[in-house]
Amino acid sequence: LQRDAKGQYLFDLLCHHLNLLEKDYFGIRFVDPDKQRHWLEFTKSVVKQMRAQPPFTMCFRVKFYPTDPAALKEEITRYLVFLQIKRDLYHGRLLCKTSDAALLAAYILQAEIGDYDPGKHPEGYSSKFQFFPKHSEKLERKIAEIHKSELSGQTPATSELNFLRKAQTLETYGVDPHPCKDVSGNAAFLAFTPFGFVVLQGNKRVHFIKWNEVTKMKFEGKTFYLYVSQKEEKKIVLTYFAPTPEACKHLWKCGIENQAFYKLEKSSQVRTVSSSNLFFKGSRFRYSGRVAKEVMESSAKIKREPPEIHRAGLVPSRSCPSITHGPRLSSVPRTRRRAVHISIMEGLESLRDSAHSTPVRSASHGDAFAGPGRGGRAESSERVAVIADESYSPADSVLPTPVAEHSLELMLLSRQANGAPCSIEEEKESEAGTPAAEAEVGELRALCPGAGSLGPAQAQQVNKFVLSVLRLLLVTVGLLFVLLLLLIVLTESDLDTAFFRDIRQTPEFEQFHYQYFCPLRRWFACKLRAVVSLLIDT
Repeated sequence: LQRDAKGQYLFDLLCHHLNLLEKDYFGIRFVDPDKQRHWLEFTKSVVKQMRAQPPFTMCFRVKFYPTDPAALKEEITRYLVFLQIKRDLYHGRLLCKTSDAALLAAYILQAEIGDYDPGKHPEGYSSKFQFFPKHSEKLERKIAEIHKSELSGQTPATSELNFLRKAQTLETYGVDPHPCKDVSGNAAFLAFTPFGFVVLQGNKRVHFIKWNEVTKMKFEGKTFYLYVSQKEEKKIVLTYFAPTPEACKHLWKCGIENQAFYKLEKSSQVRTVSSSNLFFKGSRFRYSGRVAKEVMESSAKIKREPPEIHRAGLVPSRSCPSITHGPRLSSVPRTRRRAVHISIMEGLESLRDSAHSTPVRSASHGDAFAGPGRGGRAESSERVAVIADESYSPADSVLPTPVAEHSLELMLLSRQANGAPCSIEEEKESEAGTPAAEAEVGELRALCPGAGSLGPAQAQQVNKFVLSVLRLLLVTVGLLFVLLLLLIVLTESDLDTAFFRDIRQTPEFEQFHYQYFCPLRRWFACKLRAVVSLLIDT
């Protein structure tokens, strides 16, 4: 990769490799040495965005979930979205009732192994798949029952399409959670979906705000503000606190991009957004891409032979290893895998039920992005939407992008040395705790001796403060220069406009002109003549 190569070049190269035309729904994500996630910005240099040393590890994934994934033009796009949602299901991002979970898992089974065959699929065959963070034998039996009796004859493409249609109806479809705390200190997950802004606490969706009701988003330090304007001129400001300033900035940028993508009619309506009311303070960001409506119009014009899809090898299924990937699972017994995933879930702080705030409104997200035949699904009553039987605790979704293969062994050794459980699936999801990553951070700090003991995040905060001070000084000097020009025009020019005439006739201006300006002009002229005479003599 050339040092000056933009993110757009890398993204286009990847989409060409995948033979993907409907690429606006996807993006590239990476994690910095401080374990903060970032989306690769396509208008900036790739190398300048990475704060680690090469080789860089990035993740290709869905960035903007389609409003109606079943309406995507090409099967290759639907398949990639299917892989992403299957991964969301496995990591606990896509939370649902037990009955919905069994149906989704059965669709995955049908897409992976086809029709049930007693000769090939012995008793308990569904347990060879890991669909969710943790399983129960009752759920596995329900999955196998649906797969045997209800899905026979469906092709992989049909099963994936049905999977997408079902996933789209769930409350947490399209959720990429950002862990935060509310004003009472209660843990929460904030997310932006195709239909609006969502807040999840416990097993409930406590806030759902449609995109056309969000008037403004801004952040200051770790604090994120969402300004909401609802019916009857009701205005609300929601306040949440992110773990770090960088996490808050990432949350803000994701909100700006999602609102622009789903709400605007044309990309020409996109404007640069500032995190502060003062133009010399805060961060500025501009979404650079097409909006959802333009993407759908462009997709309708695609006319080519459908590209061939290699389901077994295009994108290896790390989230739900199938029977075709048996050797990868054979080294980890089923009881061991289950114990590992349960320990992961129990090790994270579960979210408490929220009783401290009244929901803004929790309407079915079907009416938030109205389409044909969906207008009748609106819910007018305010309620708290219970989205699942268990608390929303996306275990792996808050972990970084996968590491490169060569660092997995080091990470496994480090985890075992600390006494933490480790599985094959967990290895391929974690990055932040690897010795390689820590070494890269150490090398980066060693290359910047001027930073002293400051970490990358602290050094960046200092740089932001210095830039803010410089902006303030620059603005102040600019204003003084404009005032000086206006003063010279008033006192020395012959312009006789009504505006200038009124100012010159005021007693205050006359006093200033004769008592201060004229003596100052004579003193300056005298000094200037003295300097000129000195230069002539020398």
